[in-house]
Amino acid sequence: MTTYTPKKSEIERSWHVVDAEGLVLGRMATEVASILRGKHKPTYTPHLDTGDHVIIINADKVVLTSGKAERKNMYRHSGYPGGLKTTTYAHLLATRPEQAVRDTIRGMIPKNRLGRQMINKLKVYAGPAHPHGSQNPQPLEIEHARARID
Repeated sequence: MTTYTPKKSEIERSWHVVDAEGLVLGRMATEVASILRGKHKPTYTPHLDTGDHVIIINADKVVLTSGKAERKNMYRHSGYPGGLKTTTYAHLLATRPEQAVRDTIRGMIPKNRLGRQMINKLKVYAGPAHPHGSQNPQPLEIEHARARID
């Protein structure tokens, strides 16, 4: 018996919309990263990009639990000595929520050419509107990522 490997012409991509309002950032990011990689399909292959396109709306309403917004830091480096820049998630979510969500998901996909190809299928918007209506995206429910309000 031979192993099935899908050809590029056999890969079917669909579009999904995730409403991030009230979702926990890390739990949402793992689900989205799995869809971008194509792990939800029976034709998943680790060395091919078999994933779907994902649109995330309301990225400014994403939640971090137990005070992590003030404690966790985002790091970036300019490439020069002493060029490490540090920002808290709270500041990043207040100023550039799309970048905070995108960087969190980028950390969960491969760090190579394949991963760069996968992250290009992710579209993140701070508000409820997006310009991808003509692709007829299907709503994607990520229920276990809802924040509990106690």
